[in-house]
Amino acid sequence: MPLYAAFGSNMDPRRMGERCPHSPLQGTGWLVGWRLTFGGEEHGWDGALATIVEDPLEQVFVAIYDITGDDEEHLDALESADTGLYRKTRVRVSTMTGEQLVWTYVLDAYEGGLPSASYLGILAEAAQSADAPEDYVAALRARPCRSIGS
Repeated sequence: MPLYAAFGSNMDPRRMGERCPHSPLQGTGWLVGWRLTFGGEEHGWDGALATIVEDPLEQVFVAIYDITGDDEEHLDALESADTGLYRKTRVRVSTMTGEQLVWTYVLDAYEGGLPSASYLGILAEAAQSADAPEDYVAALRARPCRSIGS
């Protein structure tokens, strides 16, 4: 099965268990050379949506799932990849056992804008549920956000 790296709300294994019940969590890792950012404010949850952009000085924590074809199709629809809002891209994830080639979603919109407080909270909770390091979760909670949706 292909491997999917989640950096947003899909990091939460419970959420992914509901969305993609046949695709178990395989582990976690880091997208080295990438930065978590936000964009597409006009498409989002009262604010900008999570995405990643290349940045040689940064890294993004991810949850890695072994995803079935049926679950992948369902997830594409849920993430609006079938409409072009997000596109799939291949990336390398650094794990405790080495690098793995995976795919993830990248927002097809300009970077910029702030996420809503509620959306940022969902991302932080998802990271915490995936056992992200405490400092990573704290940094998510401390990011600037819009007060609406809090």
